Amino acid sequence: MKLKTLSLSIALAAAVAAPATASAQQPAQAGAAQQQATQLPRTPDQWAAMMWDFTRNPMVLRDPKAFVPWFSAALEPSFYTALGQQSLDPAMWGYMMNTMMNPAAFSAWAPLMTDPNVYMRWLTASMDPNFYTALLTQFTDPGKMMRWMMAPIDPKLWGLMLQGLNPGMYMKWMLAPLDPRWMQAMIAPMNPNVYLGWLGAMMNPASYGDLWKGFLTPGTTAQPSYTVPVAPGGQPQVFNPFDPSAWSQMFTVPGAQAPQQAGQQQGTTQPYIFNPFDPASWTQLWQVPQQQAAPAKK
Repeated sequence: MKLKTLSLSIALAAAVAAPATASAQQPAQAGAAQQQATQLPRTPDQWAAMMWDFTRNPMVLRDPKAFVPWFSAALEPSFYTALGQQSLDPAMWGYMMNTMMNPAAFSAWAPLMTDPNVYMRWLTASMDPNFYTALLTQFTDPGKMMRWMMAPIDPKLWGLMLQGLNPGMYMKWMLAPLDPRWMQAMIAPMNPNVYLGWLGAMMNPASYGDLWKGFLTPGTTAQPSYTVPVAPGGQPQVFNPFDPSAWSQMFTVPGAQAPQQAGQQQGTTQPYIFNPFDPASWTQLWQVPQQQAAPAKK
């Protein structure tokens, strides 16, 4: 009896600990996925694989600091052999179609047209001599020249050319309809969550660049300070569309005071109302600030 009770206690403890462990691993997995999305590839093969991912490849165009290592990798012969090997794999085509239908692709490409920071980064790079030096030194790298000269005897290039004789490649294409990535790509157009995700990405200000992240976000934009006009009875004024004087209140200049008339007590000034049909009101726009007269010399 005691053994059964002990086994039951251990089972309950394991069942309670399993969800807690899974919930603790979820933030870590999300952080790792985000770090992988922003981390730049290191080898030409990794750069070639990133070209198939439409949620990540725009980073080459968004930041000159990412363009320089991509340009260096694009001048390597292994970059093109890797692209050739990947193009013969049907799984990579399914992966590419899934990334094209991913709402994150919209968030990755939209800043190229809507984020002024992208244009400022490229403008800054165009005036930086280090940027041109980093690009031009790729053409004069003797290591790259030697790798291109040795490319005809590179085993990767020979493996790419002999793929036409590999029956495994044809078997992959025959089994491509059963590949989970191809099945996911075929079912995605019938998934309503895909369309909701795209709608959410288009309505998210952060999708259009860092400049728009605070737009329409409560608490991040400064609210204009103004006072509500109060009627003599202590209640807020109600706009009466049939009162001509009420329409003139729409042109009230916030924070401006009308010129104080002669004999008017201090502190009884009214907000200045700009009347576009009064020529004298337009002259108030070019007033010269009053200056105190210099004291007369004795």
